[in-house]
Amino acid sequence: MQHDFSDGLPPCRVCEERQLALFAVIDLKTYWRCAHCQATLLADTHLPTPSEEIARYSQHNNDPHDSRYLDFLRRFVDPLMVELPAPQVGLDYGCGPGPALAQMLTEEGHEMHLYDPIFHADASELERQYDFITCTETVEHFHQPRAEFRKFNKLLLSGGWLGVMTNFQTDDAQFAQWHYRRDPTHVTFYREATFTCIAADLGWHCKFPARNIVLMRKPREAR
Repeated sequence: MQHDFSDGLPPCRVCEERQLALFAVIDLKTYWRCAHCQATLLADTHLPTPSEEIARYSQHNNDPHDSRYLDFLRRFVDPLMVELPAPQVGLDYGCGPGPALAQMLTEEGHEMHLYDPIFHADASELERQYDFITCTETVEHFHQPRAEFRKFNKLLLSGGWLGVMTNFQTDDAQFAQWHYRRDPTHVTFYREATFTCIAADLGWHCKFPARNIVLMRKPREAR
């Protein structure tokens, strides 16, 4: 049974509504569920430190020459390319140490820029706007998702696209055993309803062209 402690809890880190309730305690870690946006959140007191995150990220294998990894990314690239006639200017946000996705999109005819707070921390890349932003296997690491998505809103040009790939959380019964949860740097878990809520908050449109993928569009400004 979920217990509503929302009066004593901070607002949801995704939507800022005060509708958090206890979802689970696993391995001495507390997880909350937001009744408004349906996000599942690791409690603030259990968020990893920067040094813990760096140690984990250094184990990731994002080799741009790994055919299996490229096939994995192709599931994201193909539906995104349907919406993006080349050439456009994009930002791979959270690109990691091996920017394989940016290489694939460059080969599709787009001009790609890189930003990652650890591996490509060039703040000047956040001082311009882009036709599109890609964010693959990244949003689950966000400690402050609402602030990050609002940052994306500022970075996107009118009519721009944000493409996100992350494992959607769908099976509450398997949450404790879920491999995605067991990564200590994964702290925010999204459902389709979560992204729909984020899009509504920002005035965006969103679609779900494939499993674990959401494409979100900032509306064009009226001229």
